[in-house]
Amino acid sequence: MSMDEQALTELLHSLIERWESEVVEFKRGGKGFSTSDLGKYLSALANEANLRACESAWLVFGIDDKTRRILGSEYRQASGELDKLKMQIADGTEPSITFRDIHELQTPEGRVLLFEIPPAPMGMPIAWHGHYYARAGESLTSLGLDKLDTIRRQTDTTDWSVQLVPDATLDHLDPEAVAKARESFAKKYANRFEPGEVMGWPLATFLDRAKLTLDGKMTRAALLLLGKAAAVPLLSPHPAQLTWKLEGAERAYQHFGPPFLLATTQLYQRIRNIQLRLLPQDELVPIEVSKYDQKIVLEALHNCIAHQDYSRNARVVVIEQSDRLVFDNEGSFFEGEPGDYLEGHRVPKRYRNPFLTQAMAELNMIDTMGYGIHDMYSRQARRYLPLPDYDLSKPGAVRLTVHGGVVDSAYSRLLIQQTDLALVDVLALDRIQKQLPIADDAVTRLRRAGLIEGRKPNYHVSASVADATATKAQYIHTRGQDDAFYAKLVTDYLAKFGSANRREIDTLLWDKLSDALDEQKKKAKVGNILTKLRRAGRIRNAGSRSAPEWRLAEADAERSAERNGGFAERN
Repeated sequence: MSMDEQALTELLHSLIERWESEVVEFKRGGKGFSTSDLGKYLSALANEANLRACESAWLVFGIDDKTRRILGSEYRQASGELDKLKMQIADGTEPSITFRDIHELQTPEGRVLLFEIPPAPMGMPIAWHGHYYARAGESLTSLGLDKLDTIRRQTDTTDWSVQLVPDATLDHLDPEAVAKARESFAKKYANRFEPGEVMGWPLATFLDRAKLTLDGKMTRAALLLLGKAAAVPLLSPHPAQLTWKLEGAERAYQHFGPPFLLATTQLYQRIRNIQLRLLPQDELVPIEVSKYDQKIVLEALHNCIAHQDYSRNARVVVIEQSDRLVFDNEGSFFEGEPGDYLEGHRVPKRYRNPFLTQAMAELNMIDTMGYGIHDMYSRQARRYLPLPDYDLSKPGAVRLTVHGGVVDSAYSRLLIQQTDLALVDVLALDRIQKQLPIADDAVTRLRRAGLIEGRKPNYHVSASVADATATKAQYIHTRGQDDAFYAKLVTDYLAKFGSANRREIDTLLWDKLSDALDEQKKKAKVGNILTKLRRAGRIRNAGSRSAPEWRLAEADAERSAERNGGFAERN
């Protein structure tokens, strides 16, 4: 959730007025606040937010937790430290989650940090370094069995994958798959366990730690991912199959059963993955790319396994056609829509098969942060090929198409020539090459850039974009530059003139911002750029919040050192 300064201020005062509860915690947040304690609070607040059906829980630094006074926090002020913290928290939580956002607010009384914490996903309590935490009023405590069971039971009646298989034993697991699972788990937690430690655990211990079994009892998830072929009847009536089917002049098919941890790679190897030759405009040397990217194919296939509705007793089917792969799996798109995940910002709150999803995350098959779709689209764009397509038109089913050939050569040549296109523009151009409608503001932006031609609804990608030097300038004005460009303008200005107020910064950047932004959005954009520079320790506000005076932090430090040096010489 992105908030401006006013919204953050209102939120802070609202939280202070309501004071602490099971989903809100205030701390002074000094320089040396323990990361381990921070992880415990995230676990506790995420679990409590789940139990209370809250959108977010909050941990606030810079507040006296006795008097409710704002005192300010010096916690992790150095550049990049808050982003580093997010990664440290993600590494220590099981399943892996981190702060939804860390909001930094400068108040007259000092700096305040608002850690926004997502609720634990349904059926999946959050642990910090193997321990589950909760809140008892304003106190941090262990997550009791009653609360733990409440969260886990949220999906017990619907999660097919968590059900126990009474007749299954450790002998029903494939040794090669188990070895691969240990290797993947050890790689994921390389910063937590010594090399070789995971390999030395007893098998039952490893399976519990990897969230494949429950207290040593075999689950359907364990058999799907690691089971021998002989274990398939224990999952009946589910077929426990992935099917590859070749369509076209030649026809063939093959079924793949457990262990799915190995079967997905075996299925990928059946796909005919030749090299494609793409010829850039006005060049004689072609660019070669593989027809299909292995990471995209495996991401798609693993998503099918994780999100399949197993209660419908259907197999996952991968259809290979001459220029595309089609992935069919049973079950509606479970949380939102595919488009919600394109920018990589949305984190799913619920899963159809939370136990299986968590186990696959532990084995590095998928992530649980919602990055998968974004990564597939980004990788395909970097290969200059059409983007994947989701088809949800059939009730209770999802069909994903991954293209392995050029639809419109002008589109592919454009991506080769303009590698800095924003993903939102690539998405719009992709829809145009597939003769799908796009929003009017996207039409305006792309037309100004000379990237599309034609009249509504018959737009097409411009075939002469390489020569459209005049329209490239218009495109930059419409699309805008990246934040590093604007930051350089600000720091160069401060280096030359020493300081600047907000009006002077606005004047400096205003005409260089995207023409697609209105006045309010431009003002917010400038504010965000200044905030990022301040967080990075590159500039500081020598004035007040209402009348800021921005200066280079390094220059101020040098002047201070010179004054202190001169004082020392005089004494």
